[in-house]
Amino acid sequence: MSLIRQIWCLVLGAVLASVLGGVAVSTWSLRELLQTQAQLKNNDNANALALALSQQKGDVELMSLLISAQFDAGAYDSVRWRNGQGKAVFERHQDNTRPTSAPAWFVALLPLNVAPGQAKVSDGWRAVGEVEVRGQTGYVHEALWKATVRSTLWLLLVGGVTGVAAALVLARLRRPVDTAVRQAEGVTEGRFETVMEPRVPEMRKLTRAMNAMVVRTRQMFEAQAEQLRTLHHQLLCDELTGLSHRRQFVAELSSALERDDGPLRAGLVLLRLKDLQGLNQRLGHGGTDQALLAMAQALRVYPEQVRGCLAGRLNGSDFALWLPAPKVVGDTANALADALRAGLQGVDPGIGVALGAVELPRDQPMSAWFAAADAALAQAEQGEGVVLELRQAPPSEEVAQGERAWRALISDALVHQRSRLLEFPLIGRERQVLHLECPLQLKLNPLGEFEPAARWLPLALRHRLSAEADLQALALALAAIQQDQRARCVNVAPSSLNDGSFIARARELVQSAPASVRRSIGLELAEPAAVQHFEVLQELGRQLRPLGVQLGLEHAGAGLAQIDKLFQAGLDYVKLDSSVVSGISGDAGRAAFVRSLVVMLRSLSLKVYAEGVTDALDAQALWDCELDGITGPWASAQDIKP
Repeated sequence: MSLIRQIWCLVLGAVLASVLGGVAVSTWSLRELLQTQAQLKNNDNANALALALSQQKGDVELMSLLISAQFDAGAYDSVRWRNGQGKAVFERHQDNTRPTSAPAWFVALLPLNVAPGQAKVSDGWRAVGEVEVRGQTGYVHEALWKATVRSTLWLLLVGGVTGVAAALVLARLRRPVDTAVRQAEGVTEGRFETVMEPRVPEMRKLTRAMNAMVVRTRQMFEAQAEQLRTLHHQLLCDELTGLSHRRQFVAELSSALERDDGPLRAGLVLLRLKDLQGLNQRLGHGGTDQALLAMAQALRVYPEQVRGCLAGRLNGSDFALWLPAPKVVGDTANALADALRAGLQGVDPGIGVALGAVELPRDQPMSAWFAAADAALAQAEQGEGVVLELRQAPPSEEVAQGERAWRALISDALVHQRSRLLEFPLIGRERQVLHLECPLQLKLNPLGEFEPAARWLPLALRHRLSAEADLQALALALAAIQQDQRARCVNVAPSSLNDGSFIARARELVQSAPASVRRSIGLELAEPAAVQHFEVLQELGRQLRPLGVQLGLEHAGAGLAQIDKLFQAGLDYVKLDSSVVSGISGDAGRAAFVRSLVVMLRSLSLKVYAEGVTDALDAQALWDCELDGITGPWASAQDIKP
């Protein structure tokens, strides 16, 4: 039983005991008073009757008539006259007791013990006997009952007022208790929030201690995040420029090319500082480093301002910039060339930089991207100074057919529910399935095949159809869980959170499902959602997590350390991006970074999974880092336990 309920029981018990005790004491006292008054009345009646009889000069007939008349006129239960020898001369009893409004149980519970009144009868100086008078007690019980009812009602009224006052006081006391409970529950869920200190001294001490613990825990998290940023810079970034080194850039680019929510077309810019050896001889290492830093500074602007952009240093003189958007590579490359001309002018006017920029469909393999960019870069190297060579592939089929036509195809497929879910397992250390990842496929052509999300999702995002697609995926997943009781999760595009009705409609879908189904469904959002839509992400958690829905963050990596409110996001798990875990078996620095990520996330009570794992050695290294689950091609190929 909760503390508040125990206090309520104590208050109610005290009020009830007070009412019952008050009624009992009041009734008992009144009974004694009325009983005493009845005794005095009997004595008075007996004395008055004896005085009247003494005036009859001992005439038995007249005395009998007087007693009979007195009995008939008064409320007597019995009248008796005995002579001097104690023999009854005249005696009358009331055959029919006067009815009373007091209940029989009340009369039986509180009987009245009233002694009869007695008085001596004389004729002058001669004693002629004694009279005994006993009055009726029905009037006494009736008065006692009415007084008891009145006192009970008054005491109940006082008790009710006391109960209301106690309820108000308890409600006031309960607020800080509930706040402390919510704060403690938030800590267990990885949410660290400080609250206002209440006025109650005892609760103020508790709240102050909880706030101090929360602040200290938050400071520990911030320290871990800062340590993680430092470790990321040391292990996965180029020491001089701070950009991702070649291995990390390639891993990040590979992950970007494999995602379903990327653009249909994107751009890649390769930059090369010409004649690096000659610059070292002419400017020295310090001057060359200044030139390299100027190039890195010009590149760093884009990842900092545009989410999804990637920048890295491939080797001593080569840099790369990935642009996840169509029709921007030309303008970006020209702006970058202008920035380099201005930035390198102060280092040495004779420095030359070649830029090779290409725009291709995103479904091209990475080798095709680098081959096209290298060809453009080789052509740019033929010129002097800062030279740009731009190459673009022909428009894709989607662009050629027109975006309006594609919007109509996607909308028609969603309206007619020509959709299905694929299933990829997320497995635990014991090869058991933790849940199934379920990307959505659409049949754009009623007579065609189901299309993967990578083909239609970019256009759905552009035309604000992602919310409808995500809700349809959620409905399909709930129906599938109800059939086989297997846990599933669906992806939610960050842009779907911009739809004002998405959260309400998702909640309605989940609420309509049985409780066992709700506990087996999960929603995943990409890491940018925690930055771009943090408040909406929190609201999504507040609406759906109480129903049993799991909420996770996918494609997570070094950006987690930049989310200063991650402990308030209301998440259940995090999936590390393939760019973070790829090649971990042969890279001790990457393993140390992943292990630090796991420690930080575990401190927030989050489970940690890895996605996109392709290699058995990487999988074993991830198990050694104490991850909770793995998904990807390697996981799909395992012998999974039912």
